[in-house]
Amino acid sequence: MEYYPYKDESYSIIGVAMAVHGALGRGFLEAVYQEALSLEFASLGIPFCQQKELDIYYRGTKLNKKYYADFVCYDRIIVELKATDSIAPEHEAQLINYLRATNMKLGLLINFGEDSLHFRRFIN
Repeated sequence: MEYYPYKDESYSIIGVAMAVHGALGRGFLEAVYQEALSLEFASLGIPFCQQKELDIYYRGTKLNKKYYADFVCYDRIIVELKATDSIAPEHEAQLINYLRATNMKLGLLINFGEDSLHFRRFIN
């Protein structure tokens, strides 16, 4: 059996993203999708923090530099948004690094910039 943390929670987040993409389509700036997602999360009772400040550690030492997640949902899932033609390797690397630095288990990379919603799950 494959390890899949927070399965139900991630399905809820992806479902909301699909609804937002279905209503708005592609072509808006990331900030528009972020605002629409926050409205949907609130209306559905999905716990979230927007632009949540996260500490980053290097060899056990907390760095002064902070990471600001687009969203942290359910206090344990990093949600990183993009509005580009396609997800690039550097977008994936960014989320993987955030997961490692924060020691969170699950990240969702969601791209609203394509004809249909594109997302990837990353497990730390």
